[in-house]
Amino acid sequence: MTDESPSPTVTRCGTVAIIGRPNAGKSTLLNAILGLKLSIVTDKPQTTRKRVLGIHTTDTAQLIFVDTPGVIQPRYKLQRSMMGFVDETMSEADVVCVVVDAVKAIKRGSIRDPMIERRFANGKLPAILVLNKMDSVGVKIGVLPLLAEAQASGMYKKAIAIAARDNTYVTDLVEMLTELAPEGDFLYDPDQLSTLPERFFVAELIREAIFEQFREEVPYATDVEVREFKEREEGKWYVLADIVVERDTQKAIIIGAKGSALKQIGETARAAIEQHLDHPVYLELYVKVKQGWRDDKNQLNNLGY
Repeated sequence: MTDESPSPTVTRCGTVAIIGRPNAGKSTLLNAILGLKLSIVTDKPQTTRKRVLGIHTTDTAQLIFVDTPGVIQPRYKLQRSMMGFVDETMSEADVVCVVVDAVKAIKRGSIRDPMIERRFANGKLPAILVLNKMDSVGVKIGVLPLLAEAQASGMYKKAIAIAARDNTYVTDLVEMLTELAPEGDFLYDPDQLSTLPERFFVAELIREAIFEQFREEVPYATDVEVREFKEREEGKWYVLADIVVERDTQKAIIIGAKGSALKQIGETARAAIEQHLDHPVYLELYVKVKQGWRDDKNQLNNLGY
């Protein structure tokens, strides 16, 4: 009598490092893959400062995506810490997803970027080139030579053109990444979307409101520290956060005339936090000056860098 029991289903599980230059669309891509807003997105470069982990699970595969800060040449300790997050993510990854702004690549006539390539071009990790922003006018005409260049370079297992903002070909990209992920059991519950605490996302949403409201140097000299997060059984949850700046002049700008600017930050952030938590919150914000925090190792450590 033969054993006709079905073969066990092969599952795949791997960590995918999302890397690229600032404003290439890495955070937009992560959000598109997960189908919800996990990573904050603004039109300013260097919005992402820390690693944002998102988990995508199907019946047969679990991909742990890690969105990283845009790769730059660091000028001070905060930026060196940000690049440390990139390198740390690369050391833990099974697959690399290199996101390139297709518009900029077409203008310079190449996908090559030494600052990006030196982080993965040792051949140890399989990599996929992702030409993003295909929704921009005129990009489709010039993208084929770039895809051919990626294939000929020998650095990439595959290459694909997508529009993360419109969710165009994102599913195809996920299928490619799944094929490159190693076989293995799931590391997380299938319903889990991230391992990061809610405090992290609350702080990020406040920081996003600041980036959207201010220009020039102010957003980059600002960070957010959630001091209290209370989930109450009845009524609104309570959030107390400090907006950290480097100078008194920046504090004055953040507060605004008669507190108008700070009030606007609070209103914008509160709406985003309530949408994220699916629960009403009472948000209390304070502005604190910490001189030179971006270049102070101890203060950076306290802020989680």
